[in-house]
Amino acid sequence: MRTKMAILLAAGSAAAADTVPPRFQKVETPGHVYDGGWEHFVGGGVAVFDCNDDDRPEFYVAGGSNPAQLFINTSDTKVSFRSETPDQLSLTRVTGAYPVDIDGDGFLDLAVLRVGKDLLLRGKPNCAFEPFTALGFQSQDHWTTGFSATWERGETLPTLAFGTYVDRSNPDGPFEACGPTLLYRPQGEKYGDPVRLEPGHCSLSILFSDWARTGRADLRVSNDRHYYVRGGQEQLWAMEDTPRLYSEADGWLPYSIWGMGIASRDLTGDGFSDVYLTSMGDQKFQVFDPASDGPTWRDATYDRGTTAHRPRAGGDGRPSTGWHAQFGDVNNDGLDDIFVAKGNVEQMPDAAQNDPNNLLMQTFTGQFFETASQAGVASMAKSRGGALTDFDGDGWLDLVVVNRGSDLEVFQNEPTTGNWLMIDLGQSHPNRQAVGSFIEVRTTEGIQTREVTIGGGHASGSAGFHHFGLGDLETAEVRVIWPDGEHGDWQKVDANQVIRLGR
Repeated sequence: MRTKMAILLAAGSAAAADTVPPRFQKVETPGHVYDGGWEHFVGGGVAVFDCNDDDRPEFYVAGGSNPAQLFINTSDTKVSFRSETPDQLSLTRVTGAYPVDIDGDGFLDLAVLRVGKDLLLRGKPNCAFEPFTALGFQSQDHWTTGFSATWERGETLPTLAFGTYVDRSNPDGPFEACGPTLLYRPQGEKYGDPVRLEPGHCSLSILFSDWARTGRADLRVSNDRHYYVRGGQEQLWAMEDTPRLYSEADGWLPYSIWGMGIASRDLTGDGFSDVYLTSMGDQKFQVFDPASDGPTWRDATYDRGTTAHRPRAGGDGRPSTGWHAQFGDVNNDGLDDIFVAKGNVEQMPDAAQNDPNNLLMQTFTGQFFETASQAGVASMAKSRGGALTDFDGDGWLDLVVVNRGSDLEVFQNEPTTGNWLMIDLGQSHPNRQAVGSFIEVRTTEGIQTREVTIGGGHASGSAGFHHFGLGDLETAEVRVIWPDGEHGDWQKVDANQVIRLGR
């Protein structure tokens, strides 16, 4: 066993030497702090989306006890922003937000998560917003920390899911006082009362995903075992007429972690989405098992080198606390990497206080190695939400990170070598974002498969161009498998451009 492990480590080290980490430069931005009492220890998300139709994404960032802010993208060759927040978005008690075109009018709307009543805000031209008045959406007083959306068959409105955390009104709380996940299914052109998905185990991240490639997205829920104490686990709800939990009889493997965030991406090349789950202690990478004929993911954390259970810098040897996680090819070599935002909940003595973020780079052997310090993104702030996205249109993924108790951080990726594609995907009303599609990019190196989803992360969501790294390849073939299962034709395209694919 020791000999085998030594061989694996040597192979990983050799591959790491051939993988060039990116270099990020911190960008000066107007100040913004996510802060507040214990109800804002979690949350702190950011929504990234283009709201003024210039192909440069803005971002809307939660503030907790401080007002949330909208940052308008003013990037040219350098990434830059100005704070310009309309009154409808200048809200307190915001924990996170997700962009989604609910009414299919071509303008991205916002699902705003709060400690209090959640909001759906209708997007208008030039980054203006107004309340939705015709949807019938009603939210009660919740502590909301997760969101996801999908379009079920035959519906013109999306199905919305809100993941709630601790029930603050429970006199016996906070332990064993977890709120439910709330499912809003459309009733024609409006929403009625939500379906309560119970038991709830204090969710912090939720994601609709067509994990089996059947055309139906089911709802994955990542839960914080700190409050459910016993009897809880991670969950996957089958979106049948009456939603039901998958069980061991279906192939679901019981799993209990301090679940904070979900990232989903096909890393094995089999066309099925694998998952990365953040937690207190180790972060978990799980590979989908298509041979199981059920919703089975198997742990591959140590096999792939994605362990991130203790800080890699800063001198604090206590366990890490992971929050937002996201896949993205940050050096455009054709392999997805993993960013993880980290930070102590507040002053938890058993967890690291100096807990820098991780940037795990994938090598051509499928192994990962840590590069955050080398890349310049190993912040020691108490990070929460974040996003990898191209802010300046150069084809390289930049980074925004929300911090609790200190200013948010924006990092510009400095291009080196490596080709890329950006795919702008859309279809007609409803579901203009083509949520539920699968994008395939085929090269001599294989096929990269990307499921189009809304949700996951930690209170943070992005909408816009879909980024693919190509390495030194100058051409690729692209096709889309649309939400209803229709296969588009393969199209040969040149690298280093935005490809607009409409239906």
